[in-house]
Amino acid sequence: VLDALTGKAGAAPVFLIDELDRTDEAFEAFLLEILSDFQVTVPELGTIKAQEPPIVIITTNRTREIHDALKRRCLYHWVDYPNAEHELEIVRRKVPQANSRLSAEVVSFIQKLRQIELFKVPGVAETIDWAGALTELDKVALDPETVSDTIGVLLKYQDDIARIEQGEGRRILNEVKAELSAAE
Repeated sequence: VLDALTGKAGAAPVFLIDELDRTDEAFEAFLLEILSDFQVTVPELGTIKAQEPPIVIITTNRTREIHDALKRRCLYHWVDYPNAEHELEIVRRKVPQANSRLSAEVVSFIQKLRQIELFKVPGVAETIDWAGALTELDKVALDPETVSDTIGVLLKYQDDIARIEQGEGRRILNEVKAELSAAE
């Protein structure tokens, strides 16, 4: 916080607050003070005022609501999941040792998984983790048993896992295989 406020004159520092929703209301109140006047009072140091107003970037995973007073001081931008092509490129860069067929199947499966109603849909981090885990298991393509054995990499709630294991996963996998075969 102090680095963002005491940056060089003439150059606006960047102040990143990642996953604000994981903090408590006391931190939000503290942040509100900083954002209202771009200054903070520290008992041992006194009041520290920004030489240049910082560029403040706040991220949230929507695990809880952020206070309205804080939201009023922000511009909102939703960052959606990447499309399949972009996500496949991410997997190729992060898990370069993954078989290209496996990477395509993983991305397609997850893209379809995000379209069904789940308590928590998998993010890009789970896509990368799953591709990496499957590669470590020497898999070159998805099959029903592999999906069932590794679904916990993607889904973190038992109700979601049960839904996929009760047939939804097999349906998605069949669609993925058919679509990728048709595209070849």
